[in-house]
Amino acid sequence: MDDLATRAALQRHWDASDANDFEAEHDIYRDDAVLDYPQSGERIRGRRNIQQSRFMQPNKKRFTVRRIIGGGDFWVSEFVLTYNGVPSYVVSIMELRDGLVAHETQYFGDRFDPSPSRAHLVERVG
Repeated sequence: MDDLATRAALQRHWDASDANDFEAEHDIYRDDAVLDYPQSGERIRGRRNIQQSRFMQPNKKRFTVRRIIGGGDFWVSEFVLTYNGVPSYVVSIMELRDGLVAHETQYFGDRFDPSPSRAHLVERVG
């Protein structure tokens, strides 16, 4: 799969995630894929287990992709994941093998107030 096709597949994945289409969302994973959540110390093995863990999530989720960058077998997606109206900023690192995700690591960051000490140096965005 070339980079344009991979980028399109990743966008379909995030679009399906946003639509709660649990089948289409997980088409991108190998059967033996691994998903890591370093902040909680969790590892989920297998496409079906990854899918089930997301299906069981009780919160209403929305995904807003900010950017997808990468090439070959290494891709990074930056997005805002909103759970029940509360945004979390997420980076997803995906390693592909044979055109499918073999390993994904997701890092979550919550919004925080800017520091007054650097107010004169920054420009507020989003």
